[in-house]
Amino acid sequence: MTKKIISNYADLLIKVGVNLQKKEKLVISAPVIAADLVREIANKAYKNGAREVEVLWNDESLLRLDYKYRSMKSLAAVPEWAKMQRDGFIDERVCYIVIASHDPEALKKVKTEKIATARRAKNLAFAKFRDYTSSNKIRWTIAAYPNKAWAKKVFPQDSSSVAMKKLWNAIIASVRLDADNPMKAWEEHQNNLQRRCKILNDAKIKKLTYKNSIGTNFSVSMPKNYLFCGGAEEGALDGVMFTANMPTEEVFSSPERLSANGKLVSAMPLCRNGQIIDNFWIEFKNGKIIGYGAEKGYENLKSIIESDEGSHYLGEIALVGYSSPIRNQGVLFYETLFDENASCHFAIGDSYPNCVKNGGDMNEDELKAAGLNCSVEHVDFMVGTKDLSIVCETEDGKTFDVFKNGEWAI
Repeated sequence: MTKKIISNYADLLIKVGVNLQKKEKLVISAPVIAADLVREIANKAYKNGAREVEVLWNDESLLRLDYKYRSMKSLAAVPEWAKMQRDGFIDERVCYIVIASHDPEALKKVKTEKIATARRAKNLAFAKFRDYTSSNKIRWTIAAYPNKAWAKKVFPQDSSSVAMKKLWNAIIASVRLDADNPMKAWEEHQNNLQRRCKILNDAKIKKLTYKNSIGTNFSVSMPKNYLFCGGAEEGALDGVMFTANMPTEEVFSSPERLSANGKLVSAMPLCRNGQIIDNFWIEFKNGKIIGYGAEKGYENLKSIIESDEGSHYLGEIALVGYSSPIRNQGVLFYETLFDENASCHFAIGDSYPNCVKNGGDMNEDELKAAGLNCSVEHVDFMVGTKDLSIVCETEDGKTFDVFKNGEWAI
């Protein structure tokens, strides 16, 4: 990719993503193949006044070797220094950028039990850091960088070089880097998302009912003091605005923990832990998952749901119009960062504390009392279709369409 695009991308992540302020420390988690982007992010960060930039490198080839040769006992042990490092980031009030670049089937030959064991161990070890990011006490953002295996999965009929070019172009369009003024384009987009948040927050929603032709027939209630969020978010400790996902097309909140009833049917494949889950369904009663199935990736789905008690409940509800800019590209990305922004979706597991009033100041017991869910997991899955309807029932008994034929009705 051209130096200009890399430079503009880095600018976007620094200024719109984490909105780095002078004398702040920046931490970047990234794959080694994204070194050119990481170097430019570091360069931009220092030019914008960062006091330090630290990089946490990763590599999927090495990860495969870990899973191949390490024992279950070894994978379940997270070194103390790694935990101390994450806790140190909290003390230093860092900004955190994650660059995602996954082969959707990198771990398809790895035993699900090994992946689940390692993931659970890291989730538990880094729980405090995850809590700080999910409650916006750390400003963070996630963005993507293409790789050949991912590109070939998305564009299987093309050569590797053509597929890479197409994936780059899709990423560029998704994060509005192709706009004449990307910064202004993001400002307008965020204002539109926040307009819808205000409508939903003012509506005093009691219940949302979902229906479509592929089998979704589902209802869920909202906590009494719910908050829908979208676009730019406010740092809980400093009030500085930032954008957590790039791209983002969603307006999201957290449902009442014990309220989900009915069946949700997947509308898109879910790529998780280097394996694909496809054509799956999940059934709920009084908030809890009581049944599930999948044509592909059943064991992976099971490992997510059976991770802990909280992973049997929902933690997020997100609204995305069917004709979102991501969907309109006609590309199935096999990457949740993008695919969740092409479809209405839910997440199994942990809720976002900032989705209920004063949630950022609550402990786990207080969050549960407020109606939110707590878990080591947070896994998005897509349910939005062209004919999806979502009807809102308000506290005073009125009803109105939120979605009709897959599109926003407000």
